[in-house]
Amino acid sequence: MPRPGGNPNIKNHGFKTDRAEPLTANLSMRIAPSMLKELRSRDNWKELVRNAIAKALEEDMKSAYK
Repeated sequence: MPRPGGNPNIKNHGFKTDRAEPLTANLSMRIAPSMLKELRSRDNWKELVRNAIAKALEEDMKSAYK
């Protein structure tokens, strides 16, 4: 049961991002266990995957318009 009265400043304590677009979508895919182990051994591996996908999409768009 929530606390009576609640928190009148709840908006001040929510999640904030400095990105142009918040990361709210979820992606799930299957990869080899060895690849997952290698990925997770890297610092900031999720950002590495995001950048790799963004780069591949950008290259694909460039080749589509040639």
